[in-house]
Amino acid sequence: MTIADDDDIERALDWRGKVIRCRECDHSALNREGLCAKGKSCIRDRRARRVDRFLRENLTLADSYLDHPYFEVRACAAQYASVFHLPPLLDDPEPEVRAVTTMRLPADRIRQMAFDEDTRVRVAAAARLQGLDLMPLISDAEYMVRITAVRKMPVEMLPLVRHDPDPEVRTWVARRIDPRALADMTFDSDAMVRCEVATRIPMDQLPLLLRDSDMRVRFTVAERIAEEELFALLDDDEPIIRELAHERIAKVPALATRLARHSGKPALSVVSNDVDPHEESKS
Repeated sequence: MTIADDDDIERALDWRGKVIRCRECDHSALNREGLCAKGKSCIRDRRARRVDRFLRENLTLADSYLDHPYFEVRACAAQYASVFHLPPLLDDPEPEVRAVTTMRLPADRIRQMAFDEDTRVRVAAAARLQGLDLMPLISDAEYMVRITAVRKMPVEMLPLVRHDPDPEVRTWVARRIDPRALADMTFDSDAMVRCEVATRIPMDQLPLLLRDSDMRVRFTVAERIAEEELFALLDDDEPIIRELAHERIAKVPALATRLARHSGKPALSVVSNDVDPHEESKS
């Protein structure tokens, strides 16, 4: 133990700011058995991590601390207590306690938490609720609530949030929505959303992004689009895109003549690997 640790233990205070004295604690027997320690694992400490450590090591005591006056103790206790004792904590005055409780109770017991006044609680509700129960959360004022809902909501509901005001939310929509529904998102105002769209949209709809204003989007298109559609990118403003388009087209024998006409160079003869060299020499 370092000097700093010793000093920290000496300064260990309870939630009211009073010095902690183990001899005054109801759990002095646990202390003697090494099951708790001042400044490390202590239910009376004002630091949540020390309270949490105490309850994690003494799980059977969690239920008895659900009504403790210090909210950090109640929040920690809610993580380990029996779920049968948790419902009253959904009405706890502290949002941290309500959020922890929301994360632990069955989904059918927490539907009302989607309307909680605190963002943390609604995020917890979004993480737990399923299906139609997520509907109130997709129009929440806080983007963290919406993005939590979008990450897990049924795919068939995602078209409802294609036009969310936050680009990060729309990016998640683009990652999860049915690819056939992505055409509408090719006109998104945010380039990163369109990049995500370009990676998943069906190939026959990629031409919608050929003239996108962002080179990252066009590069993704150049990687995926059918070779015969790549001629539109041979005159792209970005050399890396022109080179990629040229490289992919050049690999297709049927497009070699057209590519030569476009570049002003003679077409290269392509020898098919399917021809038997012995038969070719006989001819």
